[in-house]
Amino acid sequence: MISLKDRNFLTLKDFTQDEILYLIDLAAYFKRLKKEHVLHDKLRGRNVALIFEKTSTRTRCSFEVAAHDLGMATTYLDPKSSQIGKKESIEDTAKVLGRMFDGIEYRGYGQEIVEALAKHSGVPVWNGLTNEYHPTQILADMLTIREHMGNLRGRTLAYMGDARYNMGNSLMIGCAKLGLNFHAVAPKKYFPGEELVSQCREWAKESGAEILLTEDVDEGTRGADAIYTDVWVSMGEPDEVWEERIEDLTPYRVTMDVMKNAASEAIFMHCLPAFHDLDTEIGKEINAKYGLTCMEVTDEVFKAYNAPLFDEAENRMHTIKAVMAATLSDDWETA
Repeated sequence: MISLKDRNFLTLKDFTQDEILYLIDLAAYFKRLKKEHVLHDKLRGRNVALIFEKTSTRTRCSFEVAAHDLGMATTYLDPKSSQIGKKESIEDTAKVLGRMFDGIEYRGYGQEIVEALAKHSGVPVWNGLTNEYHPTQILADMLTIREHMGNLRGRTLAYMGDARYNMGNSLMIGCAKLGLNFHAVAPKKYFPGEELVSQCREWAKESGAEILLTEDVDEGTRGADAIYTDVWVSMGEPDEVWEERIEDLTPYRVTMDVMKNAASEAIFMHCLPAFHDLDTEIGKEINAKYGLTCMEVTDEVFKAYNAPLFDEAENRMHTIKAVMAATLSDDWETA
């Protein structure tokens, strides 16, 4: 039996293939229970803190609904509601919250912050997103691929765009651990860091996967089972980087030609929000300044391939539930 009780969930680097698959199986089990309206609130009386230094729609809703389904109460701390790192050190904050809560979620900036919370709190800490890693998203992605394709091992995922940060890093780790081929399709300066690539290639040898870094869109997407992209500018980055990113990454936009180059049953994936039209304030601003009607993905692709996208978004809730449940209690079955 796999036990993850009292473990932190900071990056998938810390978990074995079997442990990751267990979390995906547990998420699928919870999803089935929710669809059948079966109560699974075994964690009644527990309380969790949700620290959001970066705001969010899907991550916040996923953690809150998942916690409530499990019977837990949540306390949401936004950037204005917490003194973390301002009037109180991260270490002191962690020690205080650890005495009040059974678990702590953190979504924010440097990985060192969530690592410090985990070191000093004495309770499980879950990474809702840092600049470097986004592990809960990858669990949702893998559950989605499995739902749509039946299996994970041997599939190929092509990630297009800026692969240097949390999504590129975490997808590469997840693929390497679980036996999916990972293709980073981007300008060379947007490739993941060499140290992480080297480590992922070691895991890939064990799982039978391959890691490919290429600037060639045709090569990187040919026959891929999943085409994945993300926004070109992350939250917290200055507006000045837009011009450079647009110039560098427009050739790596997901278009219908890209999807036609992929496998015939390929799915399109995105962690959302996606800038595929002009129905957002940022979309309108970019259009006014640069004349673009879309950015990382065309509206045609988004609308033609959006079914897996919203499964993917929903699956955030089920996989986050699995992470919280597994790290707070052993009292779960997946059958």
